[in-house]
Amino acid sequence: MRGRIRAKLRRFELTSLPNYALEDVIHIPEGMRTHPFFLILRRFMLAAAIVTGVAAVVYIGQDGYNEKLNLIDALYYSTISLTTTGYGDIVPVTTGARLTNILLVTPARLMFLILLVGTTLSVLTERSRKTFQIQQWRKHVHDHTIIIGFGTKGQSAMQALLDDGTDVRNIVVVDPERACLRVAEAQEVVTVQGSGTKSDVLKIAGIERAKNVVVATNSDDTNVLATLSAREMNKKAKISAAVREVENRHLLLQSGANSTVVSSETAGRLLGLSTSTPSVVKMMDDLLSPSEGFSVAERPVASYEVGANPRHLSDIVLSVIRNDRVYRVDMDETLELRAQDRLLYIRKSDETERKKQNEKREMERLGGKAKQAKDKSHRESKSREVTDTSGDCHGRHIDEQRELKSKESGGNE
Repeated sequence: MRGRIRAKLRRFELTSLPNYALEDVIHIPEGMRTHPFFLILRRFMLAAAIVTGVAAVVYIGQDGYNEKLNLIDALYYSTISLTTTGYGDIVPVTTGARLTNILLVTPARLMFLILLVGTTLSVLTERSRKTFQIQQWRKHVHDHTIIIGFGTKGQSAMQALLDDGTDVRNIVVVDPERACLRVAEAQEVVTVQGSGTKSDVLKIAGIERAKNVVVATNSDDTNVLATLSAREMNKKAKISAAVREVENRHLLLQSGANSTVVSSETAGRLLGLSTSTPSVVKMMDDLLSPSEGFSVAERPVASYEVGANPRHLSDIVLSVIRNDRVYRVDMDETLELRAQDRLLYIRKSDETERKKQNEKREMERLGGKAKQAKDKSHRESKSREVTDTSGDCHGRHIDEQRELKSKESGGNE
């Protein structure tokens, strides 16, 4: 019976590996870490509680001692005992002297011990702190977005999520290259080093509790395998995958992707439009940038909009989503809106700002500390520090593209 219960609980764990074994796999940003001052303060308060508890025991059992004790005597005896000092030739006999010993001598003795074993304590504290942070993150992570592959497409996807108001703490980046992960770590994002096609790596990233998955590696083969693995481990997550060649699109859809983006085909269309109507390309770029100008957004139909024509609404509606199908506003199916419909419409950038402000007020109401502006500037400063590293990451993907092109040209010959 106990074995079956343990097996059921193990299914909800991110991985069977212990937390200390993941120190080189998971990187927790500095913004999510507890400051060392508060860790030391917590230990000091625990030590004070232990001294107080021992003193209470001594005071209650004072009949077992050779003289009657007051509260100061009990504290003195407990302090001497816990610090393993023992009794010497010089023994405080007045209350003031003993109080001085408690308040001044004992803290000085503790400071000396900290200085004496400072190096060892620092190493042990750092490793314990990392293990504790990984344990807490694995315990609380849920409804997050996993980005598999952090090349050019992965970085652009993460920036779009941040511009759209996604909390940086709800993003996890998975990539096998350390250089690419350093770019993500500069944005205060949790990273997991490993291949997104492996189930154990995805489990460490919390795939079973993820809400969204973005597959953005530079190979269609890798994208298909990563999508298959992600869908097998999470049946409800929304998976968006990038595909280089249009003929591979159906493979990703069959693998479990909810939506696909053909990067080469989309880029080719924009290049073709730029020759005749350059302004269209600029407008499309504006629509794809949620942080400024206009952007395409999705929202549910309001109660007062049920039965109305979407073309007569105050928002500029592009399409209606009904039963997981997308209908244009000029189609007969969208003449009247239904309660379960969702709208794709043009949103102004100030709506994004209002959304962020509402989320900030909600976090403050629940007792959180929203520091998005400060975190953004901190991430930007760190991004400038890792420019060279980002170049190495981009260079690796460019080399992969050149290699693929050379193979394709060789096959055509």
